[in-house]
Amino acid sequence: MTHKIFGSELSPFSVKTRSYFRYKGIPHVWTPRTPDNAEEFQKFAKLPLVPLVVTPEETGIQDSTPIIDEMETRFPEPSIHPTDPVTRFISVLLEEFGDEWGNKWMFHMRWARQADQLSAAGRIVGYNEDDAAKQEMVDQILERMTNRVWFVGSNEATAPIIEASLRDMVALLDNHLADRPYLFGEKPSYADFGLWGQIYNAWTDPTAGSLLNHSQNVLGWVHHMLWPSDLGEFEPWQDLEAGLAPILTTQVGDMFLPWSAANSIAIANEDEEFTVDLAGNTWTQKPQKYHARSLGVLRARYQEVSDNTELNDILSSCHCLDVLSSE
Repeated sequence: MTHKIFGSELSPFSVKTRSYFRYKGIPHVWTPRTPDNAEEFQKFAKLPLVPLVVTPEETGIQDSTPIIDEMETRFPEPSIHPTDPVTRFISVLLEEFGDEWGNKWMFHMRWARQADQLSAAGRIVGYNEDDAAKQEMVDQILERMTNRVWFVGSNEATAPIIEASLRDMVALLDNHLADRPYLFGEKPSYADFGLWGQIYNAWTDPTAGSLLNHSQNVLGWVHHMLWPSDLGEFEPWQDLEAGLAPILTTQVGDMFLPWSAANSIAIANEDEEFTVDLAGNTWTQKPQKYHARSLGVLRARYQEVSDNTELNDILSSCHCLDVLSSE
């Protein structure tokens, strides 16, 4: 009953999935995606993307969040969801934030500067006895990836916003994790996996790594999440509020959700580009089609708990409610 995970160490969504499988104790084999296993990969993959999980029944599942959701139905214990509906939804919200906004940090930082570009491209290529052949492959990766930064909204105007967001998030996260090993207490949550995959990958790069190496509590969490384990229970919101509310307000409510809504509107209007104000900063980019769908899923999940007064009060005070409650 062993699962196979096709992935890459440099893919935040792949390592997110692997961390989850390790925590749940789900039997699996980690299989780096290479040209040598292309035929097997294509047999089960609908898209040329990792991670791909092949189940013991030889069914392929792609996209890290659907993979985790499916595995959670098959292996419900230990649960990664707090039982309290308030913290459960906030964990769901932060998982989406990690996947979508956190990916901007990671991707931008990896491909914005030469030192990071060369580090990542060299690791993607891996060992090759033929130096000339390796350099050719590195050059091909650099050309392809540096021309794709627009996909996450990285450009000359947005670069300072992305980098300031990462610095602010690391400081907030370092403060919150001073009193706990994981985001919601003494066991990893849905949110931990989504956010960690991006930050772990950023940590492996020179520039972002130098920032994270000066944040002791975040660095400890990065290492905990490589092989996460239960150390206790989830905490109630009143114990988490001091650390998580600033993250929800300044990062999710003031940055991620306004961007999400503007992106969704741009796609509906078939706009080539959109501009939105994010906490007083002007953000302009081409729309991201995938995220409009994931925002719809997030809004649907909110509707399931939209009658919870305590949750609505928290979301409102953290500037999150308007976007989540919109159609």
